Amino acid sequence: MSEQEFDPNKGYIALLGWSLNAVEAADKFDRRYVVVAPDWAEAYCKEHDIPYVPWNFERLNDRSVEIAQTLKEMGVNVAIPLFEETVEWAGAINSVLMDQPKLFGQSMLLRDKALMKRRAQLGGIRVGIFEEAHDRDDVIRFLKRVNQTLLKLDGDPNDPIHLKAFDKAGCLGHRVIRTPDEVDTIPEEEFPVLMESHLDGWEFAVEAWIHNGKIAFLNISEYVTLGYSVFVPATPDLEKYREQITREIEKLIKTFDIEFGFIHPEYFVTSDSTMYFGEVAYRPPGFKVFELLERAYGFNAYQALIMTFDPKTTAEEVKAFFPKEVVDAKGYAGCFGVYPRRRVVSQLEMPEETENHDYFESHELTPPLEETVTKRTAFGTHWGLVYFFGEDPYVMRDLLKHQEELDFYV
Repeated sequence: MSEQEFDPNKGYIALLGWSLNAVEAADKFDRRYVVVAPDWAEAYCKEHDIPYVPWNFERLNDRSVEIAQTLKEMGVNVAIPLFEETVEWAGAINSVLMDQPKLFGQSMLLRDKALMKRRAQLGGIRVGIFEEAHDRDDVIRFLKRVNQTLLKLDGDPNDPIHLKAFDKAGCLGHRVIRTPDEVDTIPEEEFPVLMESHLDGWEFAVEAWIHNGKIAFLNISEYVTLGYSVFVPATPDLEKYREQITREIEKLIKTFDIEFGFIHPEYFVTSDSTMYFGEVAYRPPGFKVFELLERAYGFNAYQALIMTFDPKTTAEEVKAFFPKEVVDAKGYAGCFGVYPRRRVVSQLEMPEETENHDYFESHELTPPLEETVTKRTAFGTHWGLVYFFGEDPYVMRDLLKHQEELDFYV
């Protein structure tokens, strides 16, 4: 790591959680930074001269205020959450660093999916039907009630419901339930959960950097298949909703009282162009979307994160940093999350048609560690990503879709 020049007029920032890409971005930027990460990161930080403070992000407890005091004494101005698990911590720390107690309450809303939906509803944002479930009986009741509301007749297939963990990132713990029998498969320890009605529509995500309560840059990420593939910027078919999406994001900023930083909400747009709010995260998205944005636009999304969180950033700096949405993109960047299609695998074998495609760039797949593939529960965890880049969004979309039919592990 290089020792770069820090601008004394800019803020001193703390990165909460370990992300090598975020550390490298901070190291090449003009702000002082420190990494707050568990003990296992210490050796690496020492070896590479990375400023580091050890902290284990267990549940918030009586000792939580210690890390805020430590950072305050060091002169840190703001803490930036890099993962879902550190969002609450950032809120707690920033409420001390900035002397704004409401920041902790706000982080709780952005962490608890049931509270988040209630707050969105109060702000006049459209959401589906949702409830909390404490046991399997609650799930069965909700499934029946939702389908009764939809005037389903005996023998009609049920409309599915979605179960999500209250406080985990997007796809983790996400299940789709269609019949009461499927409810028996839910492990006891997953409760309590949030239950939601199924929204028929096109699901997409947004990445928005916010400065002084205003949108500085707004990207629309197009999911080809949720949990498998995404690309940026979106096709013209989705980009045509940009004005409407921008209005929804402004509503979200106002409802959740967000002044600075970055949000990653998900929405559904129905066939009659109605927008439904899914959920919002106050941290970088998964599926390496920050890296895809850098490939498409050339700006470093982690540096953008640091800049919009820093209270000392000026409006001029923000304006100069970001490119113009869509028109300044050099092409379309996408990635596909590989999940083995076979039950038993022995080796990694990249499909020739993938490697030979003009848009193929790289992959981060590794040989399998075990031969038996565990059954994918809900959206499961992919085994690694394959990256693509090219100039036609429709070629990109079809290419990512086609990867689902190929075997990467045989």
